[in-house]
Parts: sequence; C-alpha cells; structure tokens
Amino acid sequence: MQISTGDILRQAVADQTTLGRQAGDFIKSGALVPDDLIIDLIAERLRQPDCAKGFLLDGFPRTIPQAESLDALLNKLALSLNCVLSVQVPRAVIIERLAGRRTCKQCGALSHVVFEPSKQPGVCDCCGGELFQRDDDREATIANRLTVYEKQTAPLVDYYRRQGALREIDGVGSIDEIRSRVMTALGGLVP
Repeated sequence: MQISTGDILRQAVADQTTLGRQAGDFIKSGALVPDDLIIDLIAERLRQPDCAKGFLLDGFPRTIPQAESLDALLNKLALSLNCVLSVQVPRAVIIERLAGRRTCKQCGALSHVVFEPSKQPGVCDCCGGELFQRDDDREATIANRLTVYEKQTAPLVDYYRRQGALREIDGVGSIDEIRSRVMTALGGLVP
C-alpha cells in the first residue's frame, strides 16, 4: 500500500477537513506542513486495515523530528522500518519534471508537457477535461520546496544511513530504468 502524504493532504484540503484547512496555506506556499499535523495524519492512516500487510510512505518523513516521531509510532504499533529509499535527482531535472506536470480537473489524470504531452494541448486524453497546473507545480513554488528540502529534509539521508536503512537510487533515466533500480534496491521486500 503506497501512502502519499501529498495526496492525503491535497484530499484533506479539497474536503475542507480541519487538518486540510490548517495545512492548506503551507501547501500553497511550498512550505512543510507542521510536524504535529502530519504525524497525526500518518498515525491515523497506518492504523487502517489496508496497511496491515505493509506500506510504502511517500513524502514522509521530511524532517529529523518527523523521523523520530515515526520511529516512536512504529514502535507503538509494533511495526518496523525495512528500508528507506533516497532517489537522487539533480535540481534542474526536478524543476523540469514538476513544472511540466498537468492534472485533469475532471478525472485527475496526469500528463506532462514534455515527457507525456496530451494529444490536444490543455485537454485530458482520458476524459476530455481541462488540464491545469497545480499551484505546487509552479516553478517558484518548486524552487522554494527545494530550498526547504535542502535545509530540513536532506539531513534525513545521514539519519537513515546511520541506522543502516538507507538505499540510494539514481533517479535519472526512463521510468522503467528508475523502477528497475528501485525494485533492485528493495531486494524482494515488495512482491
């Protein structure tokens, strides 16, 4: 089960939940959602039945305090961390990938203006809905998110390296190449 904190947060914002209203301003500016909000969200999600056989956290933890809280939460739930993947991608490539992403307003399908363009510009190939660029996919927001990453998230690499859990992946190449590297790094942890 893949658990994307970004997807969960965007849904909470769209649903105008208490957490969504609190997190909305942080998400729009590219800043990190405060730890207490994200920890509560993850704790609630990991208690759901579909996580019983395993899960992959995507976008969490992002800070050392979040990692420490995750360690405590996993201990409380009698779960363990098998590994942490760090996908290494140059800054310019990240900006190109994210800034070119487009989302369908109707069905949520994704396309990319360079790597996977729609047949008709601005129109979803799946349902004919309007494609748009999310606020968090705008270049200025991406640049801010990368600055935040360098200050707050990059230290996690050393944190998990010291625990012996870190597996680093080259994130440049085709989707199939990167997927193959990820599966090799997971070494049989995923069926």
